[in-house]
Amino acid sequence: MTAIRTESASESTAGRPRRPRAATVGLWVLQVLLAGVFVMAAVPKIGADPVAVAGFDLLGLGTVGMVVVGWLELAGAVALLVPRLCGLAATCQVALMVGATAVTVVLMPAMVAFPALTLVAVCVVAWARRRDTAALLRGLRR
Repeated sequence: MTAIRTESASESTAGRPRRPRAATVGLWVLQVLLAGVFVMAAVPKIGADPVAVAGFDLLGLGTVGMVVVGWLELAGAVALLVPRLCGLAATCQVALMVGATAVTVVLMPAMVAFPALTLVAVCVVAWARRRDTAALLRGLRR
């Protein structure tokens, strides 16, 4: 007699338990909100807003550094909305937000709450999507 194993509705094809539907929806809502935050942060940098220029000049990064950071934020925002790329995008945005939080702590300590909360939210997405990121990277090595 052979035993036939049927996959239950609560398991994915890899044998891992699936994330509950509410958690998946909540994660996508968080990703959409983060994408909005990153777009709003990127637009002044890409558009060379005088306030953004002054801030990056103070850091010694200049206009080129500001535009590079702006494009990285915008690319990350778009990638957060692409199912295949969202985990990798969140991981990359963690690096950006660590830098942003550190700079804010040093230059404007009273304003650290927003970048710190954004960093925590991006860490949550990166952690929740870690298996997707690992699968993407494994696929690239083939």
